[in-house]
Parts: sequence; structure tokens; C-alpha cells
Amino acid sequence: MELRINRRALIGLGVAAALTASSLALLRTDSGNASSHREAPAIAGDPRNDNTDVYAFVSPDKAGTVTLLSNWIPFQEPQGGPNFYTFDTKSRYNIKIDNNGDAKPDITYQWTFRDEDRRGTDTFLYNNGPVTSLNDRNLLFRQRYTLKRIAHGRTTTVVEGGVVAPSNVGAASMPDYGTLRSQAVTDVRGGGKAFAGQSDEAFFLDLRVFDLLYGGDLSLVGQDTAKGYNVSTLGLQVPVEDLVLKGDAKRNPVIGVWSTTDKFNGQRHVQVSRLGNPLVNEVVAPAGLKDAFNALRPDQDAGVPALVKRVTDPEVARLLQSIYGIKAPATPRNDLVQIFLTGVAKGNGPIAADLNALSLNKDVHGVRPAEMLRLNTAVPPAKDPNRLGVLAGDLQGFPNGRRLGDDVVDIALQAVAGAARTGKLVPGLTDKVDANDKPFGQAFPYIPLPSNVAVNQR
Repeated sequence: MELRINRRALIGLGVAAALTASSLALLRTDSGNASSHREAPAIAGDPRNDNTDVYAFVSPDKAGTVTLLSNWIPFQEPQGGPNFYTFDTKSRYNIKIDNNGDAKPDITYQWTFRDEDRRGTDTFLYNNGPVTSLNDRNLLFRQRYTLKRIAHGRTTTVVEGGVVAPSNVGAASMPDYGTLRSQAVTDVRGGGKAFAGQSDEAFFLDLRVFDLLYGGDLSLVGQDTAKGYNVSTLGLQVPVEDLVLKGDAKRNPVIGVWSTTDKFNGQRHVQVSRLGNPLVNEVVAPAGLKDAFNALRPDQDAGVPALVKRVTDPEVARLLQSIYGIKAPATPRNDLVQIFLTGVAKGNGPIAADLNALSLNKDVHGVRPAEMLRLNTAVPPAKDPNRLGVLAGDLQGFPNGRRLGDDVVDIALQAVAGAARTGKLVPGLTDKVDANDKPFGQAFPYIPLPSNVAVNQR
């Protein structure tokens, strides 16, 4: 198989830091309303369209299936009523899959929403009594969704009238929220399950990384910034054959995954948010490119030299050297190119492993470098998962897909410092937030139940 890579772009030889005229034009495509998850300027004022994390993993309790999760609406304070957290009824929420290496979606799962609001002028309450089921008359506001599968020019409705699990108002209003969550899991036509609703913010990390990389003192880390907050989750668990190229998981086990939000601007839907690998737009793209990055399609990434150079010569590595004296690996960083743009395979760069590159699919002939989360569905779930994933020898962990328990901040810091290339971890380079504050579920959708306790009481 041929791996079609623009060597000059990826190696970064002679790449200017400033945008060329052609790449600037590319970045302006549909970027008038562009945004990203919170660290991009435009999205900070549009949380309902802000996708925050993507997870993709082989289901640990259901052989032959893959679980895909994507979260939106960050930093939901549980007590944030009386108007709690809803999906935008004018937007389209997507999880996209590339299985042939062209960095374009071969399969798109698309959610759209509608409101059922019975409050009118009678009350300000979200519910006027205890809610014991999704159909309870006491639940005065809820959302329904339609889920479509778009593949090979054909659109199929796989869920019609699905009910979104409501915001977790509190113990008096929802005395058994677990039952409401269970009722919100619905069957997908053709096989599988779907979920939409509120969840615990499962991304555990110390966000003071933005305070000059923890203020230059790693002894101060260890505060889980996201503890107690909620998000809104869209999830799927489908047979692996529904996702892989030609439905053949043995010949073509690798898929690429990302999520997007398409917002209606009065005339048409435009992409305003995009997410694949965690932390890319936060700490790879510079401030001036963040909004524009989220308007790009993955197949456009390699054509923007200014973005490619942020991978081959990462700012975080230079900051680690200037602030903590951790020597930055030599550039160009072809190891990071493997992780973020091509996937890891022996022929792709210095990481000598066949892991998750789409070029490993036997029916793929040529790959377009692009930023997306890549999952090798042939790697079975680990019996004893390690939070450091592939860096610790757990090949089902990040960056081979992403599980809820993967410590992506520590993994990313170590990878940027060169651990993926050397095979040796940098001592002390951690945010010391090693696990989520709430346990994960043992069955789909796995992500923990949302909190109903005010963050400022924790």
C-alpha cells in the first residue's frame, strides 16, 4: 500500500510560520461562524455547539461492538437552572468515520433535536414534582432526537423520537436518576444502541496548565478542575462491521473518528466545531488559527503549512524546555506526525509499531494525512487497563482510540517530551490527576451519571 504523504509539508523543511495566501483562503472557508471547544475564541460564547471530547473504544463488555461517545456543552454547573442544558434545535451534531484513508467521512451519524415544552406561562419550573420516568407528566420540558446514518450517498433514520435524558435537577426532583439514564438508552435500527443526555464531565485534568504550564512549579499540580461539572453526551454502540471498510474487520480493522457541529446561520448549516484527538486545538493550534481550524475538514489539514508546522515543531515542547528545563526533542517531530496526522505504523515514522494507521487496512491504497482519533478495532479490550495507554504497553489505550479512563493529559505531555520516540517516561512530568472523581459504568454508555451537587460545595 502506498502512503501518500507530502514529505516537505510533514517534515516542515522551509515551512514559514505565517500563512501563505492560498492557505489563508483555505482557512477562511466557512469560518465566519467557526468555533471550537472552549479554548477557541468564538466558541466560548456558544456552548451548546461546543464539542468537548471524543471517545472511541472496543466495548469491554460486548464483543464485536465499538462504542463512540462525544460530549458537548462544557462546564455545566449542576445547579444551573431554571433553564437547564439543552442541545441546539437548529444545529446538527455529528460523529464521523473515515475507513478508507481519504480523511473524508465514509459514515456519519447525525443527531437533530426538537423541544417538548409544556411550561408556557404557568411556571418557571423544569419539573413540578418528582420525575420517575422519561414519560412522567411532572417533567415539563424534554427534548427528542432523530438519529440518521449517512453512508455511500444513502441516508437512513436509525432512531426516530429518541428521548434525551434530562438534566439532573436534584434528589427531590429526580430521586432515581439512574433509572432515567437507563430509559434513555434506545435500540438502533439495524443493531446497536444509542444514548443522548447529561453525564458527568469525565475528562479529568488540572487545567492550570494554561497558567504558564502550572506556574513553573509541578509540585502544585493535582487539582481536578473539571470535578463536579457535567456535560451533554451523544453515544453509540454499534457492531464493528457497521464501521469498518467493506464491513470486514479482519482485513480492515482501523477507523478514523471525529465529531463536528453544524450550525444554521440563517441560510445553511456550516461547521462551527470539530474534535478528534484531545487537546489539539487547545495546545497545538495558535490563538489566531483556533476558530479557523474548526471550520476545516480533516482532508484539508495537510494543505495548511502553518498548522502542520505546529505539529512538527510543537510550542509545548519549547515551553517545557524554557520553564522546566526538559530538553525539547530535535525537530522535525515525525513521531508526533504519526500520532496526530497519519496514525502509527512501522512505515510511517520513528515509532516502529503497527498500531492504528489506516494504511494498515488491506483494502486501503494511499492515505491522506489528517487530524482525527484512530482506532484499531482488532485490539481487544485490556483486562487491566493502564491510564497511560500505549506508553505503558496497553495497546487498547490512547492514542489507539480513547477510553474514558485514559489519562490523556499525562500521555500528551509525555509524548510531546519525546516518550513515544524513546520509550522512556520523563520523571515527574504529570498533572497528578490520574483518575476521574466518579467511577465509570460497566455497560453502555459507560460515562458516569451527572452530578446534582453544586460545584462550590465540593
